[in-house]
Amino acid sequence: MAFELPKLPYDYNALEPYIDEQTMRIHHTKHHQAYIDKLNGAVKGTDWESKKIEEIIAKLNSVPENIRGIVRNHGGGHYNHSLFWEMMAPNAGREPKGKIGDEIKKTFDSFSEFKEKFKAAGIGQFGSGWAWLVVNKGELEIVSTPNQDNPLTGGKVPVLCVDVWEHSYYLKYNQRRADYIDAWWNVVNWKKVEELYAKEEK
Repeated sequence: MAFELPKLPYDYNALEPYIDEQTMRIHHTKHHQAYIDKLNGAVKGTDWESKKIEEIIAKLNSVPENIRGIVRNHGGGHYNHSLFWEMMAPNAGREPKGKIGDEIKKTFDSFSEFKEKFKAAGIGQFGSGWAWLVVNKGELEIVSTPNQDNPLTGGKVPVLCVDVWEHSYYLKYNQRRADYIDAWWNVVNWKKVEELYAKEEK
């Protein structure tokens, strides 16, 4: 069965004023759809066509070499964006509660310290890419990846991510990636982060 563009769990303008409507429309309907179209073209007629995208990304080294590059870029783009949309919500942000909030403070000393380190990972990612909060062998860790690469390929499980490709912020923030990340904290869906973390908690 072909991969399909997931419906956003909110309206395109729901994240205003932090993430603008025009960016959300283009990002979702153009960029994400393009990744899906290329992914479907690559896996059509193969055993990978019927697998879940999480499994494909986790087992990327098993994908046939002749389509691996396309699957890495466009399958990664599909998985990353599908997760990214859920990382955000209107009337969200603030400070995380529950076990994920406690673990962030334990691991990074404070929530403000975590935010600074996570922001630094996003700003420091040269060119296009992502910053992630992952669970690695039961511990929280901040990492960044280039292009559409994903921590799943290395056995780490993402629980939070921010897209730092220019198409995710340039219309509103121009080259000011730091300002975009500062604004993005206001729409982080900590309930989803807590849900993902709970699945990995030992």
